[in-house]
Amino acid sequence: MAVPADSIAIVGPLVGPSLPGGIDKAEVLRELEAILASPPFRSSSRSKQFLSYVVQHRLDGHDELLKERSIGADLFHRAPDYATGDDPVVRVQAGEVRRRLEQYHREFSKGSTVRIELPVGSYVPEFHLSPVELPGTAVTETKSLPIPRQRNLRLWAALAMGLVLVAALVGLRAHREAPRKSQLDEFWAPVFSSPQPVLISLAKPILYRPSFALYRRYSRLHPGTFNEEVERLNQKLPLDPKEKITWGDMISFPDFGVGSGDVYAAFRLSALLGKMNKPTQVRIGNEFSFDDLRNSPAVIIGAFSNRWTLEMTSNLRFQFAEKEGVFWIQDRTLAEKQWFCQLGKHWEVTEDFGIVSRLLDSKTGGLVITVGGITAPGSDAAAQFVSRPEYLAEGLRTAPPDWAKKNMQVVVQTTVIDSVAGAPRVVAAYFW
Repeated sequence: MAVPADSIAIVGPLVGPSLPGGIDKAEVLRELEAILASPPFRSSSRSKQFLSYVVQHRLDGHDELLKERSIGADLFHRAPDYATGDDPVVRVQAGEVRRRLEQYHREFSKGSTVRIELPVGSYVPEFHLSPVELPGTAVTETKSLPIPRQRNLRLWAALAMGLVLVAALVGLRAHREAPRKSQLDEFWAPVFSSPQPVLISLAKPILYRPSFALYRRYSRLHPGTFNEEVERLNQKLPLDPKEKITWGDMISFPDFGVGSGDVYAAFRLSALLGKMNKPTQVRIGNEFSFDDLRNSPAVIIGAFSNRWTLEMTSNLRFQFAEKEGVFWIQDRTLAEKQWFCQLGKHWEVTEDFGIVSRLLDSKTGGLVITVGGITAPGSDAAAQFVSRPEYLAEGLRTAPPDWAKKNMQVVVQTTVIDSVAGAPRVVAAYFW
């Protein structure tokens, strides 16, 4: 659809080839600004940086720079010849941007004149005119129908009464035959009170790794080792435990660091909510803020690794506690009630504990569910408890009849074999 000539603004600083369909570059920039300020992008600096980068290069006519290796080198400071097959940072970030754009277009783009899209398989954004809403159809005036005869009125009244009776009988039968909701359905029912997707939050603790200089020093002494990133990421650096290194030999590495137990928990809960036809959004690390938690029902995964879990449960009965490097769960009302991990002879975790908290009216003003363990298996066990109907049914056997309308906390225990959590078992619960 062509745009009227008088609606096209001429913007001096914008150079490069003209855009298809007579789209105004200034409109694209205004839409970009609106997208970056919207809730899906507001809390993710990396997504904002990526989208701004590709849009500006497209507007400037530099499509040749929108290749995976070029973006990785320019935007993510990778070596110019880095192996894109071993380092998917550009592909991962592009997928995240596409997901956030989809949410923006679905929920926040009303009134936009231009639509910015990032096609799958490409890093060159496309710009399209947004469809124009047609004015509503005028309501036509209807003439009054002639008044029916009295005999016809009686016939219609009798027919209507019969239909009402049939509908009542059908409704009564359906009510009697309606299956009773399971504990799983009742536990998750509050997420459907909001039209927003469920926000699944995973923490991303700070992760350190050896610097490239340290790898190179080792490689010079052991030729042919640790020359490629795939080797550096998949093999331990076998330094002598007595060898001294400096703090400069270690660097923070923002691309990795999500705990395995948290990932397993996120997979379980996202799959469950998908089966319930409730959309989810997974956010990692600093890609969400308190405003995000306020605007959506939220599931917060992790304990000591996730500050939001500790913040949301700071005044609750069951809490995660730490002192001098020892971690445990405590009951604030009963000092003698404490739960500690059990360790094997090789210091591996053999028994772990987790807490599930469901807060119908949390500090965010909405629904928050926290799922976390003392260590990774405890988080996975807590997620199993809220995603498997048999575990919920067993764990809530002694719950009050109206538990589904209450806030709740449950402490679960699990046996750990080869770092894998077993079935969760409830050891304490509180409802209010």
